[in-house]
Parts: sequence; C-alpha cells; structure tokens
Amino acid sequence: MSLGLDPEFAQVFAPMAEAMSHATPPAVGDVPARRALWEPIIGAASAAQPLPADVTTTEHHATADDGTRITMRWYARTGAEPGPAVLFFHGGGYIFGHIDLFDGPVSRYVSASGVPMLSVEYRRAPEHPFPAPLEDAYTALRWLHEHADELGVDPARIGVMGDSAGGGLAAALSILARDRGGPAIARQILIMPMLDDRAPAPDPHIEPYLLWTHADSRTAWPALLGDAAGGPDVPATAAPARLGNATGLPPAYIEVGQLDVFRDEDLSYALTLGRAGVPVEFHLHPGVPHEFDSIAFTADVARRAIADRVRVLASL
Repeated sequence: MSLGLDPEFAQVFAPMAEAMSHATPPAVGDVPARRALWEPIIGAASAAQPLPADVTTTEHHATADDGTRITMRWYARTGAEPGPAVLFFHGGGYIFGHIDLFDGPVSRYVSASGVPMLSVEYRRAPEHPFPAPLEDAYTALRWLHEHADELGVDPARIGVMGDSAGGGLAAALSILARDRGGPAIARQILIMPMLDDRAPAPDPHIEPYLLWTHADSRTAWPALLGDAAGGPDVPATAAPARLGNATGLPPAYIEVGQLDVFRDEDLSYALTLGRAGVPVEFHLHPGVPHEFDSIAFTADVARRAIADRVRVLASL
C-alpha cells in the first residue's frame, strides 16, 4: 500500500494544493520570494482561529553580547499559578517569520496548558547568519532565568519549544546550554524540527506531498551557514543532526509528519538522543506533510498532535 494524504487533511488542503499547482516555486537561493510567499500564509493560519481571551501579552527586551536588542513577548494565562515556563522559537527556515505571525498558536498553547511562554524575535539569515540566531536564543534563556522570580517562574522547570527551524533552534540551544554549563533546560519540545544541513537523497514516496521542499532547504541552510553548509565543519549547535555526544541533554518530545522532508533526520535525532540515555517521546504522524497542524487544525491528526503538545507542556 502506497503512502498518501490523510483524508481529512486532504479535504482541507485541497484549495491550497490547487493554488500551489498553478504557482511557480521560488528559485533556489531566492530568500525574498520565500518571505513574500510564506509569511502571508503563516499569518492567515495563525489568525484562522480566535485568540484566547484569557491570555495577556507583555513586551520585554534583552541585550545580546554583541549589543543587539532582542524583542521577546511574554504570554501568560490570567490567574495562572507560579510554575514552569517555556521559551518559544517560531519556524520559517531561519529566513522568514517573526513573533507577530505566531501570536495565535502561542496564545492557544498557553491558554490550553496554563504554562506561560516567552516568544523570541531572533535574528534571521542571511542578514544575520549563524551564530546570531542561536546567541539570541541563549540571551533569551539567560534573561528568563534572571527574571524568573518576578515572572513567577520556577527556574528548574523552564523548557524550550519550537516548530520547524524553531524546533532546530530549540534543539541547538539545548546543546549550547549543556556545553556552556547552563542555564538549565528542563525539556525540549521539538515540532517537526529542521536539524540537518546535509542534503538527503529525495524519497520518491513522499516527494509528491512535500510543502517544505529540498529546494527550500538548499536555500535556507546556505543562508544560515554560508559556504560551510553541507561541509565537514558544521557544529551541532548550528545543525543538531551533527551531534556526536547527546549525553546530558534534556528530555525530548519530538514529532513529525510521515510526508515531511524532515522525517528521516527527526527519526535519527530521536535515536541519537535515546542511545545516549536521554528520555524521548517520538511521534510520526501518518498521511501529513510539514505544518499540517496549522493548515488543517480541525483534522483529527492535528487535534491529536496539539493535544499531545499541550499535555507535555502541562507536565513540565
């Protein structure tokens, strides 16, 4: 039996698939075209569901070691008790997206779980290549630990979470914090994370269903890493799939769709962590591609995935 789209997802996705079939994909290396294409789609998906009325937001800022001022948005549910918190990193291949486009999903995670989140406006490639996004993430992690008392946060229960490139950034930050001796991260929640700069061999079984494509990856990784992308000298803090020693990393929740270009690298990363004794919960969702949950949030597969994320958040 061959692979195919989940029927519920396929029904919701049909209009988008029809529109995409008549569009010319951006050329490899064309970052502005990808920003123009995907940011309106992300914004529309974020706004497709109402914002929860019980979540408030507050703007904060931190200064990176190079003097850059980083914007961060704190989401908290009204009346929530002191406890855990999560740093959130948005997706976008390291080359597009910003925190405003993710107000919807972050607010809904906070409302459903009761766990506050700090969403980070990290710098984007190619204008700000590696290690700038990672150092921004590390600055935000330090800031959250330093301000834990005033925010009502238990510093021993701070997690990191992200989707796509944001998931890769959360994984990379977990490695960096371990290597630098802190601050502590209690759990890493990696949603369809982008982890490997090395171009995989295309899988003909999933090729017809890809939303984030090999051409997109061949654009994003060189934007982040320059000529080093795909070569022998890329560190695990840039591409976590390069990780050799996973000992001491925080427990991980990892999920990906079976029709996602990141499927194999996410499976491999779960094995790398597990073989080092790191607790891992892994989900492979059949019949769905990248960002399936934001495209078809009413589909049962999306409801299951979101319920699992909320469960893991609430367990911090």
